[in-house]
Amino acid sequence: MSLTQLPMHKETSPFASMRGHHVALRVPDFAVELRWFVEVLDFRVVHQWPYEDQQLAYVAPAADDGFFVEILGGGSPSPIPRPSYRDLGDSLRQGGQHHFCLNVVDMDATVAELRRRGVTLVTEPFVLPVINRKLAFIADPFGNLIELAQVL
Repeated sequence: MSLTQLPMHKETSPFASMRGHHVALRVPDFAVELRWFVEVLDFRVVHQWPYEDQQLAYVAPAADDGFFVEILGGGSPSPIPRPSYRDLGDSLRQGGQHHFCLNVVDMDATVAELRRRGVTLVTEPFVLPVINRKLAFIADPFGNLIELAQVL
């Protein structure tokens, strides 16, 4: 199987209407996380709302209306902090959701701009030939991993 030749759609599946919409990040400080996505990654606030004692928002990349990150903050109890990772290998010790991925056109330019904005890379860019991608990993202020991927 190849990423350039995907398997045929299963149009007869009872779940054929399923589509991806968002990933959610539970964070201890809603304002810090929202500001980071908006000011550091240039995401746009699509919608913001309260739910009981929580604050929530959908944010979307600068030029993508098809993928959202949902930020969940506030409420009680506070979320258990994520571990702080030294590198990508270290992060693989933690079970469960690991990261979400954002595609980029130019990894070198993206990484240079992230560095200029003070973002520390968890993993420097590297090529993974088996999926024909150049990858790097960053983390938000609370340790949630974000993969950056450039198709080669």
